[in-house]
Amino acid sequence: MNGTILSILMLAGIALTTGGVTLIVKRRAHKQGWLMLVAAAVMFANVAIWAMPVG
Repeated sequence: MNGTILSILMLAGIALTTGGVTLIVKRRAHKQGWLMLVAAAVMFANVAIWAMPVG
């Protein structure tokens, strides 16, 4: 179950990164684009923390 959740988070982070870059570059919605990039960074950080070996 843990691997599934981490995989879904990675896919969501990739989607948020792609969407954020698209908003910044093509649609000129800078504020929303940067917020999406920050959310993606938080997701990637969570995956990195959860994937660390314990003990």
